[in-house]
Amino acid sequence: MRTARSRFLVAAVVLAAGVLATGSADGAGGPAPQAAPQAPAAATDSCDPTDSLPPRQTAGAKIAKIRERGTLVVGVDQNSYHWGFRNPQTGRIEGFDLDLAHAIAKSLLGDPDKVTLKTVPTARRVEAVKNGEVDLITRTMTITCERKKDIAFSAPYFRVAQRVVVPKSAHAKSLAEALKGKRACVAQTSSSEAELKRDPHGTVSVLALESQLDCLVRMQLGEVDATLTDSELAAAQVAQDPLVEMVGEPILPAWMGVAMNQNDTDLIAWVNQVLVDRRADGSWQASYDRWLRDTMGAPDPYLP
Repeated sequence: MRTARSRFLVAAVVLAAGVLATGSADGAGGPAPQAAPQAPAAATDSCDPTDSLPPRQTAGAKIAKIRERGTLVVGVDQNSYHWGFRNPQTGRIEGFDLDLAHAIAKSLLGDPDKVTLKTVPTARRVEAVKNGEVDLITRTMTITCERKKDIAFSAPYFRVAQRVVVPKSAHAKSLAEALKGKRACVAQTSSSEAELKRDPHGTVSVLALESQLDCLVRMQLGEVDATLTDSELAAAQVAQDPLVEMVGEPILPAWMGVAMNQNDTDLIAWVNQVLVDRRADGSWQASYDRWLRDTMGAPDPYLP
């Protein structure tokens, strides 16, 4: 048992190291810029988290800038197994969200490898988009009305919920058994942290770390008793370490989207068309089958 746990701990620590990956920076042509779609209305307390601009591929100022630069700058994760993780054999950051990033680059620039990948911690996702450090973020990011006050999102591309992960040795069967009187771990500024601030679920302490993978490591070390995270990341933790499991019912159903600057309306509409096309041509399904089917099962419950 100690040998197995040590192996998975080492693997998690390796994945948690932050680095930068870049793609091609060659130029690419495209249609002349045209008027961009109108910006979506500012988010309010009664906003629809899934509301976005209609899909449309008309180049405006933002897309013209991307094409002049010759590369799409994308904020990604490298610590989320099967979503955005660094393949130790190739050194490349790969996964479901990376497939989407490359598809957007291909649509915009004619080459899926004309991307510059920037690893962005969970806590800095909104800031990176607002400050223009990245053109967009494909990083298991939940669409919320609070976030839409500061940034824009694409249409949804994946359904999620909150799930709790615990060591199998805990023998917990429900959300209450996993969290009540326990030490819980969450990623900083994540939906999971917001949930435990709203309703602690009986936890005695909450540890907020830079990455949900750091929570898995702390759980392996016995420093926390449970991790609350998005369902897709919970499934990834279970896939990485057979000594942990998801327990209890899903809570807080939500959607994931591509995060972009509110001013970049031409890019928002363009990305929404890419999402439509990926659903229609089967590439969404192919990516799901490659990365997620083994850990998440049939995709129908997760589709918009």
